[in-house]
This record gives sequence, C-alpha cells and structure tokens, in this order.
Amino acid sequence: MRIRGAIKAATVWKALGVAGLAGVAATGAVVARSERRRRAYTPDEIRAKLQERVAGGDRP
Repeated sequence: MRIRGAIKAATVWKALGVAGLAGVAATGAVVARSERRRRAYTPDEIRAKLQERVAGGDRP
C-alpha cells in the first residue's frame, strides 16, 4: 500500500511541475507581446507622447 501512495504523490508533484512550467511559458509569452508593442513606437512618437503628458499634466 505504501508504494501506491508514493506513486500517487509522485504523480501529483509531476502534474504540479508541468502546470508550473506552462504558467511560466504563458507569462513569458505575455511579457514578450507587451515588449513588442512597447518597442513598436518610434522615438518621435515617444517624444510626442511625453510632451503631451507634460503639457496636459496627465498621470499615467
């Protein structure tokens, strides 16, 4: 009976490990997507946005 419990525990830990890896991969994909969006702006666009914020007094 102890062997069955050990196998069941190992299966649970393996499933948690796989779920953790999937979560890390999904988070990396989201970060990469937002980074691509951020880098899509040209320096002139960034400068214009910053000048708008300063002139308008908007808080990000």
